[in-house]
Amino acid sequence: MKIAAIDIGTNSVHMIVVQVRPDLSFEVIDREKEMVRLGAGGLDGRALTESAMAAGLQALAKFRRLADSYGVDDIVASATSATREAENGGDFLDAIAEQTGIRVRVISGSEEARLIHRAAGYGIDLGGRQGVVIDVGGGSVEITYGPATEAKLARSFKLGVIRLAERFVTTDPISAADERRLVRHITREVADHVGRIRRKKVARVIGTSGTILSLGALAAAEETGTVPADLRNVRVSAKAVHRVRKRLAGMTQQQRLDVAGLDPRRADLAVGGAILLDTLLDLLDAPELTLCDMALREGLVLDYVQRNRAHIAQVDHYPDIRRRSVLELAERCNYWPEHAAQVTRLALTLFDATRRLHGLGDTEREWLEYAGLLHDIGMHISYEGHHKHAQYLIRHGGLRGFEPQEVDVIGLVAKYHRRGLPKKSDEGFAALPKAQRAVVRTLAAFITLAESLDRSHAQLIRQVVPRQGAEGLTLTLKTAGDVELEVWAASRHLDPLATALGVPVHLAVSPPATLPGATPRARRQPGGHQPTRRARRTRPAGPR
Repeated sequence: MKIAAIDIGTNSVHMIVVQVRPDLSFEVIDREKEMVRLGAGGLDGRALTESAMAAGLQALAKFRRLADSYGVDDIVASATSATREAENGGDFLDAIAEQTGIRVRVISGSEEARLIHRAAGYGIDLGGRQGVVIDVGGGSVEITYGPATEAKLARSFKLGVIRLAERFVTTDPISAADERRLVRHITREVADHVGRIRRKKVARVIGTSGTILSLGALAAAEETGTVPADLRNVRVSAKAVHRVRKRLAGMTQQQRLDVAGLDPRRADLAVGGAILLDTLLDLLDAPELTLCDMALREGLVLDYVQRNRAHIAQVDHYPDIRRRSVLELAERCNYWPEHAAQVTRLALTLFDATRRLHGLGDTEREWLEYAGLLHDIGMHISYEGHHKHAQYLIRHGGLRGFEPQEVDVIGLVAKYHRRGLPKKSDEGFAALPKAQRAVVRTLAAFITLAESLDRSHAQLIRQVVPRQGAEGLTLTLKTAGDVELEVWAASRHLDPLATALGVPVHLAVSPPATLPGATPRARRQPGGHQPTRRARRTRPAGPR
């Protein structure tokens, strides 16, 4: 099922087109945004201007054509503070329905806050804990608190950046007096709500919306020297946000137009937004902010799916957003579930049996599991270089709930499952801290050997029994058939694991199998791990 979700905001009009899967998760397959400044001059009960409504209608007509081109099954649309407050908001909604056929629902501030919180919880892994979500719009700011699926405390405040700019930013650059007035106003409005939140346990503070993502990009550049290519799940310190505020507040609008990483269309609103965000982080006593690219439109999708689940699918969500996201990517790439599961099972068995040697923990085990499930998804592009394709798909596959560096590690482990060992000069690998590079080497060694132990893609290894003795680590294979091919392949990939663990590694088979070396079958196999022709022809149908 395909759905288009449209958010008619005070500053921008956004649309996403999503494919809803049988498990009730969704994938964004297209998105569009137009900054129409619908609320400019039309807040606090004043009328929307003719030019703003015309721009909004033009954007929505284009969005409707795009949605139709995808053959969407439904369009869900909401309007927020600008339309909600305007004296002619109803006329605008009637015009939208007449000219585009889109029926728009005006939602309250509290409903907007609830939907945004749910979207952020879908995109950021709170691990069962409580989080704070801040969304800065053109007309309002939403501040919520609660677990991923529910906002236990939720308020919407009339503190959007257009509203603040029109009322408080009267000089260019902003004067110290105006800045103090603005901070006092923000503090007075949110003090009670933020005070209640500060008495709670907060796992992290999450920021959504274009304003926060734009400021977050500048804050990340303050810390790293470059603007991140992908802002999803990037963490920035409150100190970096404060430095961005000071920097922008000291500039004229013309100077802000030349700031690298700042959308020029936000240059006139960036100062008020920076002061607002910095003040909220200070009031929350938050040490850092996690950036999230999901907001109201994703919340509309989640709400629609929840209310219509009986018509979409019979199965419930996977309980873990990280695992769900990994499996979604694997299925999109037409992975071979039996082989992926076998490689993952064997790799985790080796990991668990050698914990005392490698010293890694449950977090690294989870990375190994996900790399095992995804290690062959590069076949979706082509067999040649599929290990590199797998890394690319993992890095750009929209995995949710992961820190950026976690995605990098998983992608590199998948990349190195084939033959090559990590080199310091390799792109991506070289950028990791030294400790993380060691983790990648160790996890890749487990995946490489596990892949070899399913060389025929027939899942013939039923169990691996590791035993450490004076001669090193012996891996006894308990089998369900002729594993000559597996032994031949695995014997060529023992060295990386031996290096990672610091002990010799040997293979044994129970019952004994023909050892590699002289058989015609062994000699006929090509290098690498391409499945045999027979195995590829009899591949079972997996999830698509």
